[in-house]
Amino acid sequence: MTTTQLTPAQHAILAYALEHTDGKIDWFPDNIKGGARKKVLDGLFNRALITPSGTDWFVAAEGYDAMGRARPAPAPLDSDPEIEAAVAAAEATWAQENVEAKPRTRENSKQATVIRMLQRPEGATVRQICDATGWQAHTVRGTFAGAFKKKLGLTIVSDKAQGGERVYRIA
Repeated sequence: MTTTQLTPAQHAILAYALEHTDGKIDWFPDNIKGGARKKVLDGLFNRALITPSGTDWFVAAEGYDAMGRARPAPAPLDSDPEIEAAVAAAEATWAQENVEAKPRTRENSKQATVIRMLQRPEGATVRQICDATGWQAHTVRGTFAGAFKKKLGLTIVSDKAQGGERVYRIA
């Protein structure tokens, strides 16, 4: 266990705060005034022995440790039945959504969906693929060039009927 070395002034200030003001730093020895007070506070703060709260300073948990005192227990939280009910309802909804959600696998990925669409005899248009995947058109074209042609080695062909949209297929 490491003991924190305190100056006599630091020790007196922390001891007074713990004994008389529930940890609030509001008393200084008579010989510590003006700039000296700021220096003592800075020294305590830099060693994480005190912490600011608004314009006031309070003894931090490490300050209690340095003085050999037990840290104060946090105040128990009052439960709000409305909040508890809302949290329980939200957790139940999330649990239900997780049960219903089909886990993503290679067979039900967006890439697999696009490949199945391109394997159909009628092929697929960029618009159809965008609707099925939620991708933007440039993402679809990039997937054709990168993932399908370069990485998977697929040959993608396209034809455009007179006045119609371009249809893509896997050759």
